[in-house]
Amino acid sequence: MDIIQAELDELRRICQKSVPDSTLITCALAQVRVQIKKSDFTCVTACFTFPKDYPRHNTLITCALAQVRVQIKKSDFTCVTACFTFPKDYPRHNILIELKSKTLSVKLLDGLVKVSETEAQKHLDRPHILPMVKFINKFLDENPLSCCADEISEVKAKLDGEERLKLSQKTASMSLFLKRRQYFLKLKFAVPPNYPIQQIQVVNADSNFPRVFRVWFVAQAQEVARRCVEPPLRPKPKAPPFKVRPSFGSACSFLIESVHRYPDEICQICRQKCFPEDPEQAIHDENAAAHVERVYCSHCYHHDCLILYMKTPPFEGGKKCIACKQKIYHEIWKVTPELAEARWAHEQAKNRELDEVVDFLADMGDNLVKPS
Repeated sequence: MDIIQAELDELRRICQKSVPDSTLITCALAQVRVQIKKSDFTCVTACFTFPKDYPRHNTLITCALAQVRVQIKKSDFTCVTACFTFPKDYPRHNILIELKSKTLSVKLLDGLVKVSETEAQKHLDRPHILPMVKFINKFLDENPLSCCADEISEVKAKLDGEERLKLSQKTASMSLFLKRRQYFLKLKFAVPPNYPIQQIQVVNADSNFPRVFRVWFVAQAQEVARRCVEPPLRPKPKAPPFKVRPSFGSACSFLIESVHRYPDEICQICRQKCFPEDPEQAIHDENAAAHVERVYCSHCYHHDCLILYMKTPPFEGGKKCIACKQKIYHEIWKVTPELAEARWAHEQAKNRELDEVVDFLADMGDNLVKPS
């Protein structure tokens, strides 16, 4: 037990000084715990146990004579607990490592355990708990995107063909490229240090969609992310208590669904495709007849098709979307049903007057040309 006691004494003395983000939870002959915290989401607690007559005998973790647990905490969500158990003939054999976290991906932790045990092989024949705590701490520092590992896997699974998601651990950012037919959308996401408590941010965007759609993609993605971290101003009476949830996956799901959908969307009036096959021929003039208008329910109409439909009865209860029967809300049409009906009636009366004048002039012309 002299080897174990010497290593415990060293851990008590220098662990938290050597790894500032770590917390030595337990460091006794019975148990040692160290916490490594990178952020509120990326947090690991390491647990170490010592067997009886160590290092001559192995022991079960749950029945160990001693244990070491180290918690590494970078934020409330980036927190890992590392549990270390001593194998037979330690330190001639590497320490066994178990990583636990309530927030980080199990797949990520399993991968980190493998690389950590490989790293431990480099420190055989000398105590190496502290070097392993430093290694785990360094990994969390150099991989700030570990807090959204599950979301990254889910987003990649939804991508098609040329689409891609590139990660930059150095800048804590991700670049997403989406494409449908010849239309594309490029975005860059910045992951804040206290993610997922703080929402993901879209910092750059480029697209060959018309400007209205490009602006809407970015603004709505930000809004989807905001709803993940901020409670509604007027929650439903029986709604469960609001809980913050990761926003990157939700924002990307919205963008992927939208980019895959709209290049094939049809006008609900003329039943023709809204967007031309060639993006170079897309209409960017918002007052042009063929400009694509997206209404509140997310369906699309050509500009003139929508205007004609909104000006045509019936008006009772407001105009409804042809596809989903929801009331149409759009900035180019803000009049009430009563006013729309009054305008239509006035226009019809004016047209009748014009028709009567035309008929009168036609009759007069016929009378003038009659032979005497």
